[in-house]
Amino acid sequence: MAFFKKKQFSSSASVGKPEFIIVGLGNPGREYEYSRHNAGFLCLDLLCNKYSVKTDKVKYKALIGTVLIDSHPCLLMRPQTYMNNSGEAIKEAADFYKIPPEKVIVIYDDISLNAGTLRIRKKGSAGGHNGIKSIISQLGSDNFPRLKIGVGERKDPDADLKDHVLKKLSKEDLATLRTAMEKAVEAIPVMLSGNVDLAMSRFNG
Repeated sequence: MAFFKKKQFSSSASVGKPEFIIVGLGNPGREYEYSRHNAGFLCLDLLCNKYSVKTDKVKYKALIGTVLIDSHPCLLMRPQTYMNNSGEAIKEAADFYKIPPEKVIVIYDDISLNAGTLRIRKKGSAGGHNGIKSIISQLGSDNFPRLKIGVGERKDPDADLKDHVLKKLSKEDLATLRTAMEKAVEAIPVMLSGNVDLAMSRFNG
């Protein structure tokens, strides 16, 4: 599973006041590292690799880093609150930097989408995702763009949902998910330019 490993880059350099927050959702701890629920963390790994940055500073109840993406200063975040309280970390950072919800981009797993599918949305309900519920509650708004990584529904509808999203995935399953994550990384600069509609038309699917 080395293709998701973070490369050894220097710590983030200061890029000035962040204009955007880019958040990957997941659960901290090695036991959750390669689970469906950590698709947001894994996608952030690919983003960090592309821009030669690490999220290794502890602040706002998260692991953070800063990076310039097409001249846009961005704060990268991996909330360490566990999924259900992700909004606590995001609210702290958003309040500190006075970043509005529409400039908080959230990457997370979606079991309602086929594995390897990407869906970009400008805003919307939580759709049953506890991490998104927390963010909506803490920000007081659902008006934030999101990149949903399709991880697939349970094969057995009677199987435990928690087991489905937290179980460690095979190399084959991770390779399938990577398809959506790579598209998400390509889509982010387009979203930062303010053209979420273009990102949706170009990368959804």
